Amino acid sequence: MLVPNEVAKCYAVQRRLFALLHRRVMVAATSGRLIGISRGLIGGFTPVDIRWQDVKTANVKAGIFGSDITITALTQPDLASGGTVRTFQFTGLRKADAQAVYRACQAQEQAWREKRRLRELEELRAKSGGFQASSPRDVSFGNDESNSGKGDLTSRLKRAKEMLDSGLISDSEYETIKAKVISEI
Repeated sequence: MLVPNEVAKCYAVQRRLFALLHRRVMVAATSGRLIGISRGLIGGFTPVDIRWQDVKTANVKAGIFGSDITITALTQPDLASGGTVRTFQFTGLRKADAQAVYRACQAQEQAWREKRRLRELEELRAKSGGFQASSPRDVSFGNDESNSGKGDLTSRLKRAKEMLDSGLISDSEYETIKAKVISEI
């Protein structure tokens, strides 16, 4: 089920105690998505594929005999806003394995939350018909006399990277500055 260059990071299998009336369920966290697999009674399987960018929340509930993981995911194709939410629940998983899958889900959820927020802002700005113009001076970090030459472009990129590393600007702002500086070459 893995695509090229995708790696399975962790997985959890349902305990037999919870699979008395059906075949066991498995969930796996990979480098690109979350995969849930339900095996058929006679044979075959039904996969559930959730892209990391679609994961909205991940919750774990640890019980005496097993753990449950509940994932809510967005259903819109590629837009950040709109769409509906769907819920997936994987019950009766082995505790340690379920916690490992939950940690992977939480890490991805946090990483995509800010990216989704920025994208929603951009989509709202586009829907409202807003126009955002900028000039090369917006990304300059010195006076106009020092903005000539390739050496200054390098220093501007280094300064932007320092600002990103110190948390003064976001990743998307850094990418915007980098694109503008590169376009001046």
